[in-house]
Amino acid sequence: MSAPSPRKQHEAQHEASHSNFIRQIIEADLMAGKYARRKWNGKPGSAFSLHNAPTDPAKIRTRFPPEPNGYLHYGHAKAICLNFGLARDYGGACHLRFDDTNPAKEETEYVDSIREAVKWLGFSWDDPGGNRNEYYASDYFEYLYQFAEELVRRGHAYVDSLSAEQMRALRGTLTAPGKNSPYRERPVEENLKLFREMHLGRFADGEHVLRAKIDMASPNINLRDPAMYRIRHAAHHRTGDHWCIYPTYDWAHGVSDALENITHSLCTLEFEDHRPLYEWFNERLAEDWTGYDAVKRPALLQRPLPRQIEFARLNVTYVVLSKRKLIQLVEERHVDGWDDPRMPTLVGARRRGFTPEGFRLFAERIGVAKADSWIEFSILEDCMREHLNEAAPRRVAVRKRSAKRPTTRTSRNGAGASCRSRASCGSSARISPRTRRRATSVSSPATGCGCATAMSSSARAATRTQAAGSPPCAAGTIRTRNRARRARRRSR
Repeated sequence: MSAPSPRKQHEAQHEASHSNFIRQIIEADLMAGKYARRKWNGKPGSAFSLHNAPTDPAKIRTRFPPEPNGYLHYGHAKAICLNFGLARDYGGACHLRFDDTNPAKEETEYVDSIREAVKWLGFSWDDPGGNRNEYYASDYFEYLYQFAEELVRRGHAYVDSLSAEQMRALRGTLTAPGKNSPYRERPVEENLKLFREMHLGRFADGEHVLRAKIDMASPNINLRDPAMYRIRHAAHHRTGDHWCIYPTYDWAHGVSDALENITHSLCTLEFEDHRPLYEWFNERLAEDWTGYDAVKRPALLQRPLPRQIEFARLNVTYVVLSKRKLIQLVEERHVDGWDDPRMPTLVGARRRGFTPEGFRLFAERIGVAKADSWIEFSILEDCMREHLNEAAPRRVAVRKRSAKRPTTRTSRNGAGASCRSRASCGSSARISPRTRRRATSVSSPATGCGCATAMSSSARAATRTQAAGSPPCAAGTIRTRNRARRARRRSR
């Protein structure tokens, strides 16, 4: 077999530099037609609502799901460029979904700032069909509650009345299995009754918890009967006081992806251990079930289900990218707010002079990897300089030098006289009669004026080194008079 030509090798290297393992997964799914038969009626919904819907016009669907509890930082810029960029390159759509399941830390101010940051980076969340794909996890609270009741009926969830400390003690460790809760075998009717009373607000915070019934002996600690709902009497920024139970992230995350018809759910590596739980929840809701009444019930979610893919988060040297620590800096007033130019937030970078094109170039240059690594901060600065070098406007100007007017000096008694040879030497300085008399005997051979004082060769050399623009006759200045006096003393 002949070796490939240098040109083909260069093309292969160029193509590989723009690819990564996520793109390879997406291209393989598109070639296999895995998501070609998905249905979409313009808004998220269950499998029943999509029964008669047309085929989804978007080839793939990704999502950017920030929590509205702070401003976005450099790490979010990488996730935004990745999710929105993949949807753009493969003819898909990227959803902007706010994961607002924790009412105690979320504010409308953060929602507005996230919208503005995504727009500033140059991306849009409209799909090819013209739908504005801006969603909230709180939009699915009713779906999540009904699905949770269905899992209770199927025996996949139960209400636990243990305290948080007791549940933690029974959970086990990474090397020891957990132990079943004494409330794990509650009857289905009792679980449904307690769960509905939780929804109606009849219990205090932490009195009961809805847990998934999976496996307390699983080596993956996330599968040891994780919590699905907690009681929390707090007002939500969108739903107000309507709900007093709120879903956990693990329960709401996967179901929200399935309701929105997401094909590829991209997460950072810390969620790799949560992927089995993500898939377990969706699989239970996407399977048919025949109940104790011998009635077959259809699936609640349509197939194929979303696929979760993990990638390494952004780590930049000498930069703090922990939202918890950034919140601490703002709340303790170590900085002047989220938009302080010293903060690694996108609004802070905007005030610092960073550009969205520079961030997009940075995301493309560092690529996507499966293993954690550290990126030098100088790479980000180089990307900004490279863009500014091409886009920054430049102006060239010539500054016109203004002529200096000679300073008028007077004699000690206040009287002064003009140079007798102004026409020849160009000086308008006024000199005292005493200085004129002393300088008459050594008048300038070039001009013949009596302004030149008797100076030594070194004094004349010092006078010639004066800045350009000084008048040729400087006898009226105090400095020149002093030099002349010193020269006469030395000559004596």
